Amino acid sequence: MNDPTRILGIDPGSRITGYGIVDTNGAATRYVASGCLRLGDGAFPARLHEIFLRIGELVARYAPDQVAIEQVFVHRNADSALKLGHARAAAICATFAGGPSLHEYAAREIKQAVVGGGGAQKHQVQHMVKAILSLESVPASDEADALAVAICHAHSFRLRAGSAPFAASRRRGTGRSGWRKFAG
Repeated sequence: MNDPTRILGIDPGSRITGYGIVDTNGAATRYVASGCLRLGDGAFPARLHEIFLRIGELVARYAPDQVAIEQVFVHRNADSALKLGHARAAAICATFAGGPSLHEYAAREIKQAVVGGGGAQKHQVQHMVKAILSLESVPASDEADALAVAICHAHSFRLRAGSAPFAASRRRGTGRSGWRKFAG
């Protein structure tokens, strides 16, 4: 790939936060790394702190140019949505030091980009992520969701750029400082 852009996708959760990292040049998207931050049943503030620290470590290690994160939605339980919002905020704040631009996507938009339908089931997302990235095995649900967020951003960004090749917003190894526009 020429001048790939590195994207960190995040599927936030207060007990399990998924992450997925891909490189893309607009024509091809390549798997870099993924996993789940398993936070257990400890005190809620301690779990938020752990999300902040571990996402910060991922940003330092992989130096993403862009971060894509799933938006919070309220279905039935406002308390769960509030906790998810806190987990999401901890993850977002952890990316500030690295300076990547930040982008948000609704769950339906992510499923549409990866599966072709906004009402797709979890197993469909997992299957398509495996196929799109040519993975050897089906990733865990939260891991697949995070990779799907990254894939959605790669597709969305390319489309917004008029299908032109998607060049890195900054080259690796350059300074990263300042605030970036919150897009979505």
